[in-house]
Amino acid sequence: MTEQFAPPPDGVHPPLDYPGYRSTVRRHPKHDPLRLDPSLLDPTELSGPLFGEGDVCPADADLTSCPDGEAVGQRIIVTGRVLDGAGRPIPSSLIEVWQANASGRYRHRNDRWPGTLDPNFTGGGRVLTDDDGWYRFLTIRPGAYPWGNHPNAWRPAHVHFSLFGRSFTQRLVTQMYFPDDPLFFQDPMYQSVPPQARHRLVAAYDHDVTTPEWALGYRWDIVLRGPLATPFEGTP
Repeated sequence: MTEQFAPPPDGVHPPLDYPGYRSTVRRHPKHDPLRLDPSLLDPTELSGPLFGEGDVCPADADLTSCPDGEAVGQRIIVTGRVLDGAGRPIPSSLIEVWQANASGRYRHRNDRWPGTLDPNFTGGGRVLTDDDGWYRFLTIRPGAYPWGNHPNAWRPAHVHFSLFGRSFTQRLVTQMYFPDDPLFFQDPMYQSVPPQARHRLVAAYDHDVTTPEWALGYRWDIVLRGPLATPFEGTP
């Protein structure tokens, strides 16, 4: 048995097909989403795979240090809370981040644009939220980079976030931007979000988070559902 998902709140999430973002034409679903009756599924499809909380250590949240040296660029601290639609904290949620380095290049074999590749920056990290829903990363402010979506297209500086619940099937993906980025006007990913919700993707500079003579601080809270939800990629 199947039933349609309840629609998400209006004015929060981007459409699955946005003409300005060319690849959505090829990737977006062509049919309405359906919810499968859980009683008809193999229990292992809902219960696994799982991550072990003991596998996540404090060093995983520091993207600036490698065995051979420090990453190049401006250090930043990114912190915030993960909340449900009623403002309650979500503890023990696995957050994974990935991003470009200070020159706007990813450490990936398919990234070939002539930005400098930093051998001491992998661009990936992870952390578990604490009992009050807080997370914290130490990283490098990413650079902008060109991409072939449209003429003279540049992605604004951003950090990708993936949030897991208690099982592998509970995953949401989004992006965090930085305030006053001059490239917002031509970025179709940012522009695809309804105007009244775009600010929810932009971190706020927080001088109380800033560490003297070490790193600038940014605060970015993530709301998982409801009318104040953070816009997520691929939300039906």
